[in-house]
Amino acid sequence: MTSADLVLPPTDTHTPTAALLHAPDTQPLDAALADMQVLVEQNGYVIALYPASIPAAHERRLHTVRSVLESDRIALLKLDLPPLGVSVLVRQLRQLSVCDFSAGVVASAARLLSHYIHAGALLNSVAKLDRVPVSLKSHAKSWVPGSQFGVVANPGPQLVRIGHGELTGPEFATRLLVARGQLQSEWVNATLAPAWQVQGIQETALPADSPRWWGTPRMIEFAAFLPDISVIYQLVSSVRREVCTWCGIELIGDRCGFCSAPLPPAENRTHPTRVLGEGTPMHHGS
Repeated sequence: MTSADLVLPPTDTHTPTAALLHAPDTQPLDAALADMQVLVEQNGYVIALYPASIPAAHERRLHTVRSVLESDRIALLKLDLPPLGVSVLVRQLRQLSVCDFSAGVVASAARLLSHYIHAGALLNSVAKLDRVPVSLKSHAKSWVPGSQFGVVANPGPQLVRIGHGELTGPEFATRLLVARGQLQSEWVNATLAPAWQVQGIQETALPADSPRWWGTPRMIEFAAFLPDISVIYQLVSSVRREVCTWCGIELIGDRCGFCSAPLPPAENRTHPTRVLGEGTPMHHGS
């Protein structure tokens, strides 16, 4: 992981913590190479997750380390999720890492599980929000004193003015993780949580990058997620496993988590399969 404040505490005694992959301005390249080498030797494989919003220099450092080590056992996964959503997904993959899945399946499960994270925020303004489409009407209303907006960025963009619409939530059982910025409101706990029928609310510290991501420090970030590792395990298990034709590692879905090679079309393979596409998440009962 690229930031310590995106590493949530484990939910049980089995979930391992995450190793930190430092930015170039805080760690020289030779130290980064040595740290990664140790991680690969100790664990066999390394799945490095990082937000799409990290500085370009930090992303280049990750690719440089993998390139210099010439290792096909390092997966670099860029996550296009809000900071709290990244935290949730990282913890879910940490939970999966101690199950009986191969490293390739755990890495490619990131795309599958991201569909089941409903990540959003309550904002006092959308004037500087550039992560989801914002209409001019919303921009104009954001200057009205007292206006607040509910926004969901994942799995699909939604934006409502509080009191003038509702955010569509998950159709399965979730818990809600809440991180408070500089905004005083009980809307997330008192209105959103009951509407989404969450099975519990958990508070956590606001990630440092959240105000920049959402365009304002006056916000409350939230993420609804699958809390039960047995459900997550069942979900991942239900997807057909393939072998990457490029690097030979096991995967689920339509793209290898390690080398990013897409799965060939079904007609080019020896057996028919139902591939899980990025836009078509599998549904299960709550």
